[in-house]
Amino acid sequence: MNYIRTGFCLILVILFSASPVFAQKAKPFDPLTDEIRDRLPSLSNLLDSARAHDPYISFRNLQISVNDCRVKETQGQWLRNFGLQGNLGYGTFDYLYNNTLGGQTPANYTTTQTLTQYGVGAYVRFPIFDIVGRNNLVRMAKTESLQAKQMVEVQARDLRERVISRYNDLVMKQHLLKILGKYVETSRINMQMAEKEFANGTITLTEFSRITEIATRAETDFESTRMDFQTAYMLLEEVVGIKLNIY
Repeated sequence: MNYIRTGFCLILVILFSASPVFAQKAKPFDPLTDEIRDRLPSLSNLLDSARAHDPYISFRNLQISVNDCRVKETQGQWLRNFGLQGNLGYGTFDYLYNNTLGGQTPANYTTTQTLTQYGVGAYVRFPIFDIVGRNNLVRMAKTESLQAKQMVEVQARDLRERVISRYNDLVMKQHLLKILGKYVETSRINMQMAEKEFANGTITLTEFSRITEIATRAETDFESTRMDFQTAYMLLEEVVGIKLNIY
């Protein structure tokens, strides 16, 4: 019986501990009532995400790495003028000797030896081009690296402007959608009243047509603005490189 009571208590603990998870489920976003700025990440986070996912900035950063390697390579080219050189040989060698004693005719004789020969030496070269042009090459490589870094900053500035523009455009599109949403509701109510009044003969056909045209135009403007809002939302996702998933 104690085991059963203990198991029941564990089940209750698990249920109560899991209940906040269900309570924290995200509420669906309604563009006509909710504020999209409350659902989006902060603008600074969007800017960081856009910079991290921008292919042009990634390309420029790779170019900076290449240019930095080129600077180091240019600075170290003078080491090519210093070095060690060695040789090693093994085989049978014939040697010719002559010997002169007391003014006699030299006696020549040969000998054969099998042995290993080796030699090691150092060399130093001072090409005029390396002495005169090395500083210019190093300066040019550093300038190219600096240009690549400046291009990254230019690209990052343009990207920030695009993110800010897309963000504010999305917020503005939602505000317009809210305004038109309220206008559509009013137009629908007026249309319903006009239908009843026209059926009762209270208003003329001309007045009924005018109210119908206003309601139709309101519906059309609302649908157009709704599509503009969705387009602005998708463009913001595209420029920041992530899915916002507010719906």
